[in-house]
Amino acid sequence: MSTAVETAAPVSLTEGAKKEVKKLMSQQELGSDFGLRLGVEGGGCSGMNYILGFDQEKEGDSEYDIDGIRVFMHKAHGLYLAGMQVDFQDGLNARGFVFNNPNAASTCGCGTSFSV
Repeated sequence: MSTAVETAAPVSLTEGAKKEVKKLMSQQELGSDFGLRLGVEGGGCSGMNYILGFDQEKEGDSEYDIDGIRVFMHKAHGLYLAGMQVDFQDGLNARGFVFNNPNAASTCGCGTSFSV
């Protein structure tokens, strides 16, 4: 596929999220054709779930470079994710990725489901 890398990503990763993603990518020894996939899918308590995982580029994707991290996102998902910030929490009460989405009208207590 090899699309052009877009200059301005519609999402951002905090320093903690970037560090954790890079650590996970090195632990899994992924090939250079893999990147971080961000997206949405139907389901969850509030109607939509976030997608976050390692994947290869697919038809209809946009590719972004966020501080050396290849990020893939289907073009249609930009509507739901524009302006979103992904953080990584590593505290006593919670550990994991956190999605701060200004487009979410409501979210679920699980933190991975939202409605628009």
